[in-house]
Amino acid sequence: MEPIFVSRSLNYTDRIKHWSISQLPRFTLNVAGIRRYSGPDSNEPPVAASSCRRTGILGKSHLSCPTKSPMPLPAPQARSHLHTRAVVFRGYHREDGLWDIEAELTDTKTYALERLRRGDMPPGTPIHGMAIRATVDDSLTIREIASSMDYTPFGECQQGNDPMQQMVGVTMGPGWRQAIERALGGIRGCTHLRELLFNMATAAYQTIPAYRDQLRRQAGLPEPENAGPPYHLGKCIAWDFDGPVVQRHYPKFAGWQPLKRKA
Repeated sequence: MEPIFVSRSLNYTDRIKHWSISQLPRFTLNVAGIRRYSGPDSNEPPVAASSCRRTGILGKSHLSCPTKSPMPLPAPQARSHLHTRAVVFRGYHREDGLWDIEAELTDTKTYALERLRRGDMPPGTPIHGMAIRATVDDSLTIREIASSMDYTPFGECQQGNDPMQQMVGVTMGPGWRQAIERALGGIRGCTHLRELLFNMATAAYQTIPAYRDQLRRQAGLPEPENAGPPYHLGKCIAWDFDGPVVQRHYPKFAGWQPLKRKA
């Protein structure tokens, strides 16, 4: 089962010596097989999918691609690298028709630490190392959820695993963050598992609708008649109903105005 969607944080570094869940590839594509986009202001040409290679680590297959430079941020001032938080999201289509959305988080320092419980921690030793797998159906409702915490600052952090089961039956949609806060907010859950959960909904949305649409096209089925625009329209500056992107890709919704609810 290969990932349909892969997303990772920008703050990835080669200095990480150990990962809590799996050894991650150095560079990944946002969608397997599609060239990496460097942006209109980048001097670096996009990397073609043909220059990438597939690697298998711990039973998982990933696409690894070369790159010449990081994303084109302004040149920084003289500085010392101290901390890296690496976050990865992956989406899978299961043979039983359900979907697995996985998230991993690892925190490391570039300098040695000493902790009462864990003793001496050389540079690159994970401070946090945790993962979540949420199994969802086509409606993005969670059917099953599992979490693991391989690296934590305190043994008591492991108490954050069991409350995650309260998310079973919750739908990744409107009210998602509020549902997480109700079930896991404050001392009811783990801060870092909550952070992963927040963005798993975005990973699910990147994974499921696009792939279902691809399967529909491959089967030669017509596009469904939607009563309203796709959920992501009107949710960011690029998808402005009055903007050129909607005009190009969803012309029938250009200038669309949501119906006002009756008081």
